[in-house]
Amino acid sequence: MTATATEPITRTLDVPGATLTYDVRPNDQTTEPPLFLIGSPMGAGGFGTLASHFPDRTTVTYDPRGVERSTVHDKDARITPHVQAEDVHAIIAELGGGPVDLFASSGGAVVTLDLVANHPNDLRTAIAHEPPLASVVPDREQATAATQAVYDAYDTKGFGHGMAKFMQVVMHQGPFTPEVVAGPAPDPQMFGMPVEDDGNRSDLMLGHSVRWLVTYEPDFEAIKRAPTRLVIAVGAGSHGELAQRGGIEVAKRLGTDAIPFPGDHGGFLGGEYGQTGEPDAFATKLREVLEES
Repeated sequence: MTATATEPITRTLDVPGATLTYDVRPNDQTTEPPLFLIGSPMGAGGFGTLASHFPDRTTVTYDPRGVERSTVHDKDARITPHVQAEDVHAIIAELGGGPVDLFASSGGAVVTLDLVANHPNDLRTAIAHEPPLASVVPDREQATAATQAVYDAYDTKGFGHGMAKFMQVVMHQGPFTPEVVAGPAPDPQMFGMPVEDDGNRSDLMLGHSVRWLVTYEPDFEAIKRAPTRLVIAVGAGSHGELAQRGGIEVAKRLGTDAIPFPGDHGGFLGGEYGQTGEPDAFATKLREVLEES
């Protein structure tokens, strides 16, 4: 491969209720559409390593509203998957419109399901990696209760306690039971989190995602009608966590099989946020899947 990665060009875009910040790594020689790399609540900072594996493509990353460099005007307004999908749609339109290719992980995968359903011409190929949807798993009632317990811990005790409960829930393997849901949260200090409550309740993941994102109900019929080639991916190194199980169930609803990707939920990470997966193998698999289109 002769192309070399370019430095990102940072831009902002005003949308209803927010100002979004996004980065474009341009390749003016390519005939392929832009490749978007998105997450939620993970922002652009999580995709530097993955983007570096695609210097032959123009790549686009962004910070969801309320995350890192993107601002939200009303801190009490719900930030749902549909709201975030409209934000991604606005960036696609700003860059000339679709169809583009897209890789989305975690909450970004849930956002992608809404984008496919409501803007079917935006995406050519979309890979939705490990959508953590409590709404689709067989133990949906208890899974939803577990994610609500995360919000309750955050709302009553603050960030550290909310994150400790979040780690307990996302690390749980297999179906949720009433006993698991009712179990005590671990000490925040076990995860290097503060015990004290600073009074801040603006965290996207703990304040919004654990309520509106994991409970999102995809419009599977609209998704099936869309011209988008939608691939559901799960971590080959995952072990029955909610995100992996959510991906498997979404694939079943769409009449397809979930495709294993190297590593676990963060398989594409190359040291971002202190986490390292299997980024080289992950990027190779992503390229293979994209080229199958």
